[in-house]
Amino acid sequence: MLSNIPQPRFVLVRPQMGQNIGAAARAMWNFGLDRMSVVSPRDDWPSGSAVAMASGAGRLLDEAVLCDDIGAAIGDCAWVVATTARERGLTKPVLSPEAAMQEAARRIGAGQKVAVLFGPERTGLENDDIARANAIMSVPVNPVFASLNLAQCVLLAAYEWRRQAGDVVATAGSAAASDWASALEVEKLAQHYEARLDEAEFFFPPGKADSMKLKLRNLWSRMPLTRTDVQIFHGIMRQIVRSRDRS
Repeated sequence: MLSNIPQPRFVLVRPQMGQNIGAAARAMWNFGLDRMSVVSPRDDWPSGSAVAMASGAGRLLDEAVLCDDIGAAIGDCAWVVATTARERGLTKPVLSPEAAMQEAARRIGAGQKVAVLFGPERTGLENDDIARANAIMSVPVNPVFASLNLAQCVLLAAYEWRRQAGDVVATAGSAAASDWASALEVEKLAQHYEARLDEAEFFFPPGKADSMKLKLRNLWSRMPLTRTDVQIFHGIMRQIVRSRDRS
């Protein structure tokens, strides 16, 4: 970790080119950000081309956390925002970069961990990725040419963070900060309900099962859940299953 300044984690999901990872690192460091996670990069890691493109920000690559999947990258985060320029058909708050980083600063100031997801260069984030996020950050680009380079998108988010954050000071030890459910806890809750509903043959007809599961996961990530809320929902489902088994 290069600095102790409270800040969001930037998560590059399945990036394809080392050069773009390096350019993203350079863009982050331009604005004082150094928390990078890299999920399943296509090229070898560490990448010589990434280091060359980082041009002075190579320390970020040395400190970057390599993850096998998104869950490992965001599991401890209480709020996750996904970047995309395309309509997704997922009901989530859609924020401008300015509003997204304002919310990030507010939450980090309250002691929460925040992550920003950036998708691969060719396709961007998949719907399954975005379903894990609490909100979407959308850049108001030219609708006939909406595709942004990975490093450009990182640069925009980093710039807005710098503008909005000021001197963010996290409130250590706050009960309110520690009570929000992490992404991992919400994911475990989603898996619990999906498994029990599968047993109950809720996902019918089979051809629509994947779409129904995606919408359900999107519902969970959209709800601001505390750890107590998560425990209550687990308890509700366990009691329903027990009652069914006794009958």
